[in-house]
Amino acid sequence: MPTLDSAVVSSTKKTCRVLASLSDRRIHRLTDIAQHAGLDISTALRILKDLESEGFVERDPESKHYMLGPQVYAMHHAMVDGLDLRGLARPALIRLARRFGDTVILSMPVGWESVCVDLCFGDYPIRANYLEVGSRRPLGVGAGSLALLSALDEDEAQALLPLVRERLAARYPRFPAEALDAAARRARELGHAMLLDVVVEKMGGLGVAVRGPSGRAIGALSVAALNERIEPREQELAQALAEEARAIERAWMPHA
Repeated sequence: MPTLDSAVVSSTKKTCRVLASLSDRRIHRLTDIAQHAGLDISTALRILKDLESEGFVERDPESKHYMLGPQVYAMHHAMVDGLDLRGLARPALIRLARRFGDTVILSMPVGWESVCVDLCFGDYPIRANYLEVGSRRPLGVGAGSLALLSALDEDEAQALLPLVRERLAARYPRFPAEALDAAARRARELGHAMLLDVVVEKMGGLGVAVRGPSGRAIGALSVAALNERIEPREQELAQALAEEARAIERAWMPHA
């Protein structure tokens, strides 16, 4: 009888074979995927549905063809960029927390979500402590997350927005899709994102995207605090965050 460990490995191998089959652009039908992966159709279909629910696979509603999803592309960009963003950004988080006294966050995009990968608390007694390393939110929810969303190119944004809006309706009723669209437009116009009263009442944040060597946003720096500490300092915060973001980006720019 196979052990639990061998069963897990077997299931993982099947999933890997399905994903590997989709790396060939000629393979997109269920029957072809099953054949290429060496699986029966029912098993391939079950795996594809699981992968689709997690964002690793997408299915065209008209052609019924399968393709790799946004999670795979997020992993690809992380691999290609090959950057220790957390290590590079840590000094910036410390400087900003000491300067402004509030919570400073480093976020990274993963599919339709942003993930908190590091943070640093300031010395102001009322902290934005509703985030911890590993916390996930839909893109657009939170200042850093909104900065990431606003930095997407048009095609990627249109692909991810339906997933984001679906989560907003379920989890953030105070932040309807129209408000998200307006906030993202403002962020694109100003070059920084500001969001108030969305995650926690009377709390807000301001964020700026950090771009990788390809020009794609690979992270965001943001400050989270009471609204009364964000709004009056919007320009000062935006300038300081932008300066730190540009300093991080210079780490992989070719030297003149």
